Amino acid sequence: MTEKHSGVPAAGRANPDLTSGPIFGHLLRMAIPIAIGLLFQNLYHLIDLYFVAQLGDAAIAGVSAAGNLMFMVLALTQALSVGIVALVGQALGRRDLDDAQQVFNQSLGLSVVCCVLVWVLGAWLTDHYLAQLAAGEEAQAEGRRYLLWFLPCLALQFPVVALGSAMRGCGVVQPAMLVQLLTVVLNAILAPVLIAGWGTGLAFGVAGAGAASSIALIVGMVLMWRLFRRLSLPVTVQPSLLRPRAEVFWRLLRIGAPAGGEFLLLFIYMALIYWLVRPFGADAQAGFGIGSRVMQAVFLPAMAVAFAVSAVAAQNVGAGLAVRVREVFRQAALLCCGLMFLLTLFCQWQAGWLLSGFSDDPAVLA
Repeated sequence: MTEKHSGVPAAGRANPDLTSGPIFGHLLRMAIPIAIGLLFQNLYHLIDLYFVAQLGDAAIAGVSAAGNLMFMVLALTQALSVGIVALVGQALGRRDLDDAQQVFNQSLGLSVVCCVLVWVLGAWLTDHYLAQLAAGEEAQAEGRRYLLWFLPCLALQFPVVALGSAMRGCGVVQPAMLVQLLTVVLNAILAPVLIAGWGTGLAFGVAGAGAASSIALIVGMVLMWRLFRRLSLPVTVQPSLLRPRAEVFWRLLRIGAPAGGEFLLLFIYMALIYWLVRPFGADAQAGFGIGSRVMQAVFLPAMAVAFAVSAVAAQNVGAGLAVRVREVFRQAALLCCGLMFLLTLFCQWQAGWLLSGFSDDPAVLA
């Protein structure tokens, strides 16, 4: 039987204690870097979309339809992330280091399995998926070229999320944000080089867009791994704990599935829209693709607060501070509602400006 530790080791005490101090301050301190990280993650698609837009409506339509698979991956990674943050945070809150170690290592092993499955199944089902959603053979061909090069980026999201979520569960968010910043900068540099051939004269079109994102995330994965090993975190990789345990998977799923289900429904909704818009041609799909990407960026501030809540609430649940947990929810709900109200007003006021950077085609903007 494993022995519960009476306290977090010295390495762990350096991490923020979210069970005391001002709740609003904890939410902001964690939400701001998370928002920056989410923005950087979303910039992968916005940067690709900007340069792909120069290739025509068929390219935008194909890449947008293919990129919708990101919502499926987000559904799975969100379920994994919320489960890791909650369970690791709760374990550290009640000073149970053994359980925190077990949850982290089990989730890391699960993330590697998901990484392989997404890569293999994605390559196998690409043609069938695009045949159902992309408008026309040209858009389908462009989407296929993009997706096959983008698959490594989709697959590697799982181990990256597992490592980043473990850091968040420990109350540490800045290092993962810095890695995301670097990957986005690298993607921004590679996108015009690989898509349009800047500086090389070798333009790979939509394939270059997928490759730019994948190369950037591979570099980010390596850096995240090295950073995780160098940080003095209370959770570490222990090979003896990587053997699958169904009860830990069930705990992760029970907590994370509702959050992942939101993105799964969004994937289904978006796929249905692409299918319904398909008869109207590539320009209609291109317009919807651009609009949906911009809409995702608008949601980011509220999503960052929601992600911060899981870490702050988890440690307080683990510490048995029920009143403080309710106050976390109240303050976070008010903050999210206020942010979305202001952003909705801005979208109503400047909708055209938000879209104009990606296309000047009246049919697409309409």
